[in-house]
Amino acid sequence: MALLEPSAVWSSIFSCMGYRPPTVQLPIPPEKIDGQTVTFKPVRDGIDLEVPGVMQVIEDANGFNVNASYIVSQNPPLCRVYWFDQSEVDAIAKLAVKEKRRILIVDDDREITRLVKILLERTGRYSVLEENDATKAHQSAQDFRADLILLDIMMPEADGGEVAAQIEADPDLQRTPIIFLTALVTKAEASAGLRIQGHRFLAKPVNIPELITGIEENLAAGAPVLS
Repeated sequence: MALLEPSAVWSSIFSCMGYRPPTVQLPIPPEKIDGQTVTFKPVRDGIDLEVPGVMQVIEDANGFNVNASYIVSQNPPLCRVYWFDQSEVDAIAKLAVKEKRRILIVDDDREITRLVKILLERTGRYSVLEENDATKAHQSAQDFRADLILLDIMMPEADGGEVAAQIEADPDLQRTPIIFLTALVTKAEASAGLRIQGHRFLAKPVNIPELITGIEENLAAGAPVLS
């Protein structure tokens, strides 16, 4: 869908409406979102339900106006236009570019963390941070804004259970998925669907394809819904 150029027609329409759509800055090229279907909640219209709409990007003298039309009722037919503000456009853009997911791996064995980092980043889907001091794991998770944490259980500074408890007590991190990595269980036990402190675990030595499957399943389970 071609971008609409600024015009006196749009200015006239906005004036008649008595409403100036929010002028926003696009963090990605406009063609990445123009014409895309999005599901959203038109909360400023007093509607707290998810509705589908096709996005339209309009170039403005100071930036862009971004909207989506949605159907209010079928009988009689009624359609409205919802104008997105900057925070909503940022959220839409983030989903559109499919940012690399941030994985924090906490293990005192530097060789293990380095190998896992290299193999995961080689897929092009993840950005991985290594933390080899368990006492710093909570702070690292906060600073890195981790999407998922791979956590060893047996570590000299603090065990994985203690680290997991710190993360679960943090309001900003408590929904962050955790996968325990441990040599204390067998592959068969790990495959049986058992959990440690409510979290999935994988047996060491870690099988990378199996690890990626576990990561993707946990990320999908905790994926946010655009609203």
